[in-house]
Amino acid sequence: QVQLVESGGGLVQAGGSLRLSCAASGTTFSINVMGWYRQAPGKQRELVATITSVGSTKYADSVKGRFTISRDNAKNFVYLQMNSLKSEDTAVYYCKQEWPLNYWGQGTQVTVSS
Repeated sequence: QVQLVESGGGLVQAGGSLRLSCAASGTTFSINVMGWYRQAPGKQRELVATITSVGSTKYADSVKGRFTISRDNAKNFVYLQMNSLKSEDTAVYYCKQEWPLNYWGQGTQVTVSS
């Protein structure tokens, strides 16, 4: 059974940084496409970033230049480094296995105070 467990969320001031981690188990992690999504109160869940098995990345326009997605295939982790955080980045952040099958983590709260 695939499990994705996020960690690293918290409260940070605007302009600060956080690093989210997602630990994957029960899956052939090294071949998977992984992603980070977020959902702010009253809004739909949106894509933040994705990374392929070989490290190709894509980002939402709103986070380009500020966020970096990365992965460690040896440890079965995917990360989201978030810099220059803004109040509009406040949301629950979810890790997702995009391929071959969709699985979601439980989410971790990120709150950016202005």
